[in-house]
Amino acid sequence: MNPPQVLIVMGSDSDLPVMGEAAKVLTEFDVPFEMRISSAHRSPRRTGLLASEAEDRGVKVVIAGAGMAAHLAGVVAAETTLPVIGVPIGGGALNGVDALYSTVQMPGGIPVATMAIGRAGAKNAAILAVQILALADVSLAAKLKSYRAQMAQEVDEKDKQLNAGNAC
Repeated sequence: MNPPQVLIVMGSDSDLPVMGEAAKVLTEFDVPFEMRISSAHRSPRRTGLLASEAEDRGVKVVIAGAGMAAHLAGVVAAETTLPVIGVPIGGGALNGVDALYSTVQMPGGIPVATMAIGRAGAKNAAILAVQILALADVSLAAKLKSYRAQMAQEVDEKDKQLNAGNAC
């Protein structure tokens, strides 16, 4: 079994339905990954160790998703020099806006690439991770180009279906 290239970490098991979108994309691209639950607030030592030891396990990119105060991505970024991609998760009184602000407002020097709130953000986080990995992997870069071409083809097909029989 190949060591994980991407670590997906979430603050709670309630985040799994959203973060599962990232796992689907990585599976589609055959990128080995691991998923873990670790809270920036409830298990800060565990979170710090998970982040600081990730590179030694072969991880090249971290995707961190959390809701509400959402300091998980920032805590992870503070403990590693690997690229960290944050996914704010909706919920709570502010429907994920608080998570978005917590994830995107990092102090200078500790970057977190921040995605959209929710499932689309988790999917895009995985695609960004693939793009990062593809910089050093021509096979993965080819898969990414094929993925983009397939998306464009699907749009063309939907447009043709929409306009079939609607010619003026």
